[in-house]
Amino acid sequence: MRTTYCGLVSEALLGQTVTLMGWAHRRRDHGGVIFVDLRDREGIVQVVCDPDRADMFKVAEGVRNEFCLKIVGKVRERPAGTINANITSGKIEVLCHEIEVLNPSVTPPFQLDDENLSETTRLTHRVLDLRRPPMQRNMMLRYRVAMEVRKFLDVNGFIDIETPMLTKSTPEGARDYLVPSRVHDGQFFALPQSPQLFKQLLMVAGFDRYYQITKCFRDEDLRADRQPEFTQIDIETCFLTEEEIRTMFEGMIRSTFEHAIGVKLQDFPVMKYADAMRLYGSDKPDLRVKLEFTELTDCMKDVDFKVFSGPANAEDGRVVALRIPGGGEMSRGEIDGYTEFVKIYGAKGLAWVKVNDVAKGREGLQSPIVKNLHDKAIAEILARTGAASGDLIFFGADKAKVVNDAIGALRVKVGHSEFGKSRGLVQGQWEPLWVVDFPMFEYDDDAQRWNAVHHPFTSPKDGHEDWLETDPGRCIAKAYDVVLNGIELGGGSVRIHREEVQSKVFRALKINAEEAQLKFGFLLDALKYGAPPHGGIAIGLDRFVMLMTGAESLRDVIAFPKTQRAQDLLTNAPSPVDEKQLRELHIRLRNVQAAG
Repeated sequence: MRTTYCGLVSEALLGQTVTLMGWAHRRRDHGGVIFVDLRDREGIVQVVCDPDRADMFKVAEGVRNEFCLKIVGKVRERPAGTINANITSGKIEVLCHEIEVLNPSVTPPFQLDDENLSETTRLTHRVLDLRRPPMQRNMMLRYRVAMEVRKFLDVNGFIDIETPMLTKSTPEGARDYLVPSRVHDGQFFALPQSPQLFKQLLMVAGFDRYYQITKCFRDEDLRADRQPEFTQIDIETCFLTEEEIRTMFEGMIRSTFEHAIGVKLQDFPVMKYADAMRLYGSDKPDLRVKLEFTELTDCMKDVDFKVFSGPANAEDGRVVALRIPGGGEMSRGEIDGYTEFVKIYGAKGLAWVKVNDVAKGREGLQSPIVKNLHDKAIAEILARTGAASGDLIFFGADKAKVVNDAIGALRVKVGHSEFGKSRGLVQGQWEPLWVVDFPMFEYDDDAQRWNAVHHPFTSPKDGHEDWLETDPGRCIAKAYDVVLNGIELGGGSVRIHREEVQSKVFRALKINAEEAQLKFGFLLDALKYGAPPHGGIAIGLDRFVMLMTGAESLRDVIAFPKTQRAQDLLTNAPSPVDEKQLRELHIRLRNVQAAG
C-alpha cells in the first residue's frame, strides 16, 4: 500500500521507509548508479538505485519513461550541492530497496516536458498531455476553485439543485444543440444553453437560494475562450436588491481567489456601461491599461477633413482620440503595424499626430492630417487629450461600433506591448470591476426589431417599465457583468417577477402573445403564482480558472476539450452512426456522403 505521494516526500520523513507509486518521469545512468525521477499528481521525487541490490538494479536497468512503478525505499538527505529548492522533495532522495514494474509503457509520442507541442498533438494524445505537470496543476486548481465556491455558497445558505439536461428548444440566444426523440417522431429536445428558466422556476417554487456547477451547451463559432460545452457556476437568490446581489458574489469571487491562489483582490469598482463605452470603447475594459479615449465628435463637425467630419455629423458616428504618452518615439513602421491591426476590426485606417512641441501649437505637430484641421480643432485636441511634448495621438473616426471595437482593441494592444510596459502604460496584476446599467435592448437594423442585450427575462430599472412600449431604446436594465483584466467572468441580472412586465418585454421584442405562450408559457404561468423578486449571476468556471492560471486558452483548463472546429480528437467525435440508430430516431440524412 502506498504510504505517501511522491511530491509530498520531504525532510520530515528522513530515515523512514516509504512506499511510492507513480510514473518514471526521467531515468538517468550515472556511473553505475541509476536515478529515476518518480512522478505522481503531487509532484516528483528522486529515487536512487544502487547496484549492490542486484535484483532491484536489474529491474531498474529496464525502466523507461512513463513506466508505471511501485518503489519501496528509505528517505535520506541529498548529497551537498545537489539540493533542488524548487520542489518539496528537493532536500531528500529515496534509496531504492524494491522496485516493481506495475505496467511498462511504449515510447510516448512526445516528451512530457516539451513545451512546443501542437494543439493537435496534445488533444489527440490528451491522456498523456494531462500527465504533464502544468496540466496536472491546472486541473487541481480547477478542483480547488470549485470547492471554494461550494464552501462559500453552502455557508450562505445556497442549495445545489440539478436541472434537466434534456429541455425545450428556445430560439433566443445562441444556436441550440438538438437531441432527437425516439418516442416522439419528428420532435427534439435541446441541451441547455444555461439553466436560466429552471433556476427562475426554483425561485418561484420557494427554494430561496439555488446554485449549480453545471455543463452548458452552445453551438456557436468558437474562439480561444469559448467551447461548445462549458461549465457555469449558476446562482439564483430571492429578495435581494441588485446591489446586495453584487456585494454577495463579489465576496464569493474574492474569497475564492484568496483561498485558491492566495490573492487578495481589491474592492471592485462599479462603472456604468455608458462610461465604459465612452472611456474604453468596451463593456469589459482591461483597467490594467492606463489609457482612455478622448471624445472629439462634437468639435470635428466643421473640419475640412471628411474622414473626421463625415462620422462627426452622422447619427451613428463617433470621433475619438487615444493619447499615447511618450509615443512620439514610435517608428513609422510601428505606426503602420497598428494601422494594419485596426483594419481587423473594420477601421479603414488610423490617423495619427506626433506632438513634437506642444507649446508651438500647429507648428509643433507632425502628421499628414494637420493641414486639414482648423486652429480651433487643433487647440481642442491638445486641450482635451492633455497632450505633452513627445506624445503620440491616434484617432478613430467611423461608425461608433467600428471606433469602439478598433480603438478599444488598439488601446489594449499598445498598453500590453513592450513599449507600453516600459512606459508604465499597463499596471497592476488584477483589475476587477462591475459594469452596470446596461441598455435593455439593442436595435437590429436588418430585422427591423429590438433584441434583448442580456436576455428577455431581465428586469428594467424601476420607472422604466412604461418605456418598454413607448421607447425601448431608453430602457436601462438591472443587469451587471463582473469583469477581470478585460475578460468577462460572468454576468447576471435582477429578473422580471411580474407576468405583466414580462409580457411587455415580449411585446417590445415583437414576440406576440401566442408565440410567448408557445415558447415560454410555463414561465408566464409560474409568475402568476406569487413569484418573489429574484435575481442571480452565472460565472464561467473555465474562464475563472483560465485567468488564475494565466493560460492562453480554455482548452488548458478543461480535461477533455474540443478543438476550434468543435471536434474531440481523442475519441474522434462527432462521428457517423449506423442506419439502424438513425431509423429509430426517424432521421434520414440529406448529405450522406459528407456524413460518411
